[in-house]
Amino acid sequence: MTSEKNPALSGAVLPTFFYYAIPSMVGLIALTTTSLVDGVFVGNYVGADALASVTLLVPLLTVLYALALMFSIGGSVAAGTHIGAKDPGSASSVFSQTLIVTVATTSLFALASLVFEPWLFRLLNVPAELVPMVREYFGILRWGLIIQLTTMVLYYFVRADGHPILATVSLLVGSLGNIALDLFFVCQWGWGLAGAAWSTAVAQVAQAGVLCAYFFSRKRTLHFVWRQTRWSHFFKACYNGVSEFINEISAGFIIWLLNFLLIARLGVDGVAAFSVVSYYIYLSLMLTYGLADAVHLLVSQNFGAGNHQRSRQFLFTALIGSGGIGLILSVSLLLFRDHLTGWFLSGEDTAIVAEAGRLAYAVWPLFLVNGVNVILSCYLTAIHKPTPSAIVATLRGLVLPACFLLGLAHLFGQAPFRDNVSQWSFLWALPLAEWITLAVAIVFYHRFRPDGLEPAFPLQPVED
Repeated sequence: MTSEKNPALSGAVLPTFFYYAIPSMVGLIALTTTSLVDGVFVGNYVGADALASVTLLVPLLTVLYALALMFSIGGSVAAGTHIGAKDPGSASSVFSQTLIVTVATTSLFALASLVFEPWLFRLLNVPAELVPMVREYFGILRWGLIIQLTTMVLYYFVRADGHPILATVSLLVGSLGNIALDLFFVCQWGWGLAGAAWSTAVAQVAQAGVLCAYFFSRKRTLHFVWRQTRWSHFFKACYNGVSEFINEISAGFIIWLLNFLLIARLGVDGVAAFSVVSYYIYLSLMLTYGLADAVHLLVSQNFGAGNHQRSRQFLFTALIGSGGIGLILSVSLLLFRDHLTGWFLSGEDTAIVAEAGRLAYAVWPLFLVNGVNVILSCYLTAIHKPTPSAIVATLRGLVLPACFLLGLAHLFGQAPFRDNVSQWSFLWALPLAEWITLAVAIVFYHRFRPDGLEPAFPLQPVED
């Protein structure tokens, strides 16, 4: 693929950025809408306990999402770099290895989770009264995850190979199918949490079917080959995606820690209330990931081609977009938080709706900067600086929120504060962590600007 035929390398900056970002954002908005609608259906038709049950499973599910994102982003960035350097053989090798490992990993997880399910539920601190609901949901979802996460990996590579429209259409098909199936399985037929799980699984099959059209495209660069010999290439690609792995695994740990703190202070209703807030955090991140997808693809290819000024232009465009998204969400939650949180619960759960509004007020400042931090971390990944990218990801996703959550929970539990602050005040830790991380990310950006640098990732062809 020559630069003359590749808009990522030669197209005007803004049209090219939006050519890749808008389809991704549309797809991820559809994906986010599916998650939000799932929450609305579950909260209104199954109940607040069901909403809490899904949230209690999130830390476990993020382990798999973390691996899949590390494979997807690390592999697709490596493939994008090879495409930019006119080395389709190496790009196809990384593509094939990533798909093989993803299927193997998710299948092993499904089998292991079946054997160790009681132990996993104890580790997740699932209250005894919620175990039947959690088992009902997870018993179906564990198998659907094999298709879902393999589809996620394929989605990133399809986009990296210049097929963003097909990738977006696949997300739309999966998302709209999920919503339609929720209407039947959850609302009409009353299948409860099992219905929500079946909706997700069946919709992912449809999404995978659309993505498979890529293998029939005459314009594709990537080819799947079963026989692989240079597995060191795959591990190097994974290392470059380690910051995304840290982002996800850290989010799972923080949610696990939050579940413990919320159950201890506010009970199961507190978990249900924070579930509502977490949907808006998820929305902000998904919108940002739409921009980050474009950053990964455009910056990695231009970095491989040595176009460093062009890489920075794509970065600044993404930063402006993520900052605008954060501002809109922050203002919306400040002005309309009771109305927005009320969508997810029935009229009988007014106390939980009010609690969700209070929790939203505690965390709203994080929306102003969490997207900016994600974009800067992704940019560092795209220019093959995985260590500083991993540091940013670790700070915002694990170290700072964990330290501040435990520290504030302990501090506000002491006698001088116990009667003067709310039970949820420890949640101030989340925005505080994001703002401190922002300062560190800015320092790293200035330290590792790629002027005059060459790609750290090996670009020599792979010998099959």
